[in-house]
Amino acid sequence: MIQQKLQAEQITALKAGQKEKLLVIRMLLSQIKNQEIEKKSALTDEEVVNVLRKFVKELKESILAFEKGGRDDLLAESTNQLAIVQEYLPPEATDEQLKEEIKKIIAENQQVTQQNPKALMGICVKQLKSKAEPGRIIKLFLHYESA
Repeated sequence: MIQQKLQAEQITALKAGQKEKLLVIRMLLSQIKNQEIEKKSALTDEEVVNVLRKFVKELKESILAFEKGGRDDLLAESTNQLAIVQEYLPPEATDEQLKEEIKKIIAENQQVTQQNPKALMGICVKQLKSKAEPGRIIKLFLHYESA
């Protein structure tokens, strides 16, 4: 679904002469294609979201580096690219929604909690990574666990 939307937007951007948007969409489609080649099958929407989130993370790291280096030209370019990529990401779950999901996962995996509490964090991240960034999930999990 997201991949098809990107492909349609690629054509629209090409016809409209939106060079920067076209460049970003082509980079995203290229990364998706590389993942498909690596997996040897088509990606699910969840996997496509993971590819997009990885690209967002890379852009954020670049933005920080450009800010430190005083490269305003590259900073503006990366910021624009970030805005374009975020258009295609589904909205992230709120903290309250994530807390509820974490509570359910903990309840469903009581046996794992007793054997290895840290494994539960991995289960939470794996199940919720399409709904939010892993860093937020870990932060909320640790907050929930300490409460």
